[in-house]
Amino acid sequence: MYDLWQQWGSDLAVGATGDLATTDGSPAGEQRVLRRLMTNPGDYIWHLPYGAGLAQFVGQQVDPLQITAVIRSQIFKESVVARSPEPAITVRLETADGSVYAQIRYTDALSNTTRLLTLSTGG
Repeated sequence: MYDLWQQWGSDLAVGATGDLATTDGSPAGEQRVLRRLMTNPGDYIWHLPYGAGLAQFVGQQVDPLQITAVIRSQIFKESVVARSPEPAITVRLETADGSVYAQIRYTDALSNTTRLLTLSTGG
């Protein structure tokens, strides 16, 4: 099944024929993981508990282990993320501006390939 191509923070994309671009497989899975991590709980009105809300940590005094735990608790809610091997999650906080940087390496359950997702939220 196809999803509309929509990378977090960007508009919908136009496909080669002028229609809305679509995606499936591993790229769609990556977009779903990123969308889940960046969406604030309560913002998705059809499923209020949806989302990790990573942006809420910008400028806050938080422990990177707390952010890692939030990512780990949410990432397994996406069926594209294989449970084994465990995802490798690295979180770094930039104290100068409060930015949060995360690197997530997981195995795609559909293709059995390793995927690398890097994200940041600016302070």
